[in-house]
Amino acid sequence: MGTATREPKSRGEIEADISEAIVRFEREYMGRGPEEAKTHFVQDLIIVRLQGVLTPAEKQLSSSGPNGQGRALIKQVRMELIEKARPLLETLIQDITGQRVKSLHTDISTVTGERIVVFSLEPLKQTLSTKLLAKD
Repeated sequence: MGTATREPKSRGEIEADISEAIVRFEREYMGRGPEEAKTHFVQDLIIVRLQGVLTPAEKQLSSSGPNGQGRALIKQVRMELIEKARPLLETLIQDITGQRVKSLHTDISTVTGERIVVFSLEPLKQTLSTKLLAKD
């Protein structure tokens, strides 16, 4: 019985894993999962697009109040929740990609019910094998 080596995951597999993890996070932490999630890995950025994230109560609130007070309240509450959960989100991304998160940016549209989450990753550090190969 030899030791099985694990093939590195493709970019598409990593993107799918991130989408699944973020949907699971939204369901467990935020109380409702998105209707659709799509992740794009572009250089050192991970861009997650979530559609259909507003609860029925948030949809109602977003259309009420003078001067967009309901919309502002939804954005404020969602931002606070994400900030509290930031360490968990960073751990999810690091576990999937093997890279540390440098920064996290997010916004939600109370009109379309879409949220965008952008993770900026730390640069890859050279591994011992990379350093050894560079010396050859």
